Amino acid sequence: MRLATVVLLAMFAVLQYTLWLGKGGWLRIGSLERDIEAQVARQMQLRESNAVGRADVEDLRSGLDAVEERARREIGMVRKDETFFQYPQAESGTGAAGAPDAAAARK
Repeated sequence: MRLATVVLLAMFAVLQYTLWLGKGGWLRIGSLERDIEAQVARQMQLRESNAVGRADVEDLRSGLDAVEERARREIGMVRKDETFFQYPQAESGTGAAGAPDAAAARK
């Protein structure tokens, strides 16, 4: 009777070890589920970023307004009928919109 109890306890211990710490155990499954959640969140961020990029490309393809806006914002282009005013930059080096502190006003 004593031997049977010891054998059953040993088998129970082996099964518990496999269940919790084995290759397909609960701890490994929990770790994999957290990894999957992190990957899904990252994938959603990338999809949103791609959507913004696609919208920018479509705006640039569809008309000159987006091209003009980008040229003004990124390289400071000014039309012939405009006057360019440049103000000293603030401590942070950027203006309120995150662009360099320069303004173009129409005459």
